[in-house]
Amino acid sequence: MLSRLLSHDLPRSRVLAAILIVIVLGLALAPFVFPGVKALNVAAKVLIFVVLVAAFDLLLGYTGIVSFAHTMFFGIGAYGIAIACSHLGATWGALALGTLAALAVSLLLSLAIGLFSLRVRAIFFAMITLAVAAAFQTLASQLSAFTGGEDGLTFKLPEWLSPSFEPFENEFFGVLIDGRIISYYLLFIVCVVLVLALLRIVNSPFGRVLQAIRENEFRAEAIGYRVVVYRTLSSVLSALFATLAGCMLALWLRYNGPDTSLSFEIMMDVLLIVVIGGMGTIYGAVIGSVLFLVAQSYLQDLLRLGSEAASAVPMLSALLSPDRWLLWLGLLFVLSVYYFPTGVVGRLRTWRERLVR
Repeated sequence: MLSRLLSHDLPRSRVLAAILIVIVLGLALAPFVFPGVKALNVAAKVLIFVVLVAAFDLLLGYTGIVSFAHTMFFGIGAYGIAIACSHLGATWGALALGTLAALAVSLLLSLAIGLFSLRVRAIFFAMITLAVAAAFQTLASQLSAFTGGEDGLTFKLPEWLSPSFEPFENEFFGVLIDGRIISYYLLFIVCVVLVLALLRIVNSPFGRVLQAIRENEFRAEAIGYRVVVYRTLSSVLSALFATLAGCMLALWLRYNGPDTSLSFEIMMDVLLIVVIGGMGTIYGAVIGSVLFLVAQSYLQDLLRLGSEAASAVPMLSALLSPDRWLLWLGLLFVLSVYYFPTGVVGRLRTWRERLVR
């Protein structure tokens, strides 16, 4: 049953399976196990980035296409929810309409980009997507009547998703259930469904063709596959999943602006997470998102504790200053790439194969 649910794509490593079980249980019980606003925000951000990174990995890891336009589709999803709820009110109909409109726009844009750009060399396609994403970010800043410009849009959600909504008077396991927690579990369910859908896609005959194109597109073309068609379909599917991740972001923040969903820094974070977790593995998106976002969120706190503990040694205390958290984050990334060149998932599976041999 579990194998069928995972589309017969099992972790193939006991350690990897144990890590994934811990992550899923941790995310499922986050509101109760990790109380506090910051912890819940980090857990929600992990759910959002799991979908976004897995969508990007469908394009990069499984098809071998480098694209910098995923922040654009991510932003389209977030703006779809924000604009619909701002103009139509805090209703479920507005959420549905915003999501469908965002998916329609992403479908047309990704189809246009794919058909007109995927015939060129990989580096030129990457530059085209970068230019389109930059132009879209500028457009979102300029169309203030629709997007709120640089200030963005703050909007309300249906009552059930509002933080002030409290359906129960009593606490459950010490936590009072409110609209914020309901929103979190909505994101959790959506994330699980989308990840399982991506597993089904990459393990289908269509996914096998994408991997064949990644390994040798000339051979795939020679045996009869229309490479441009498959790469375009991969680009469209990847864009649609990224759009849904943007919708999840808007649902959680109840705000969206150019720097929130269209920033190029988000694209860089996605690239780092893919490398850390492992390209060509949906499980890598899960593990990479957890490692990167937890380090990004709590590294400053750990450095602060280390700096205070080493206060007797001025140089060491200065080196562990929380202001230098980016330095340490970069160092951790370099070490992860050096010791895990195929990502965490790739290395764990390699170790498993060596033990079996």
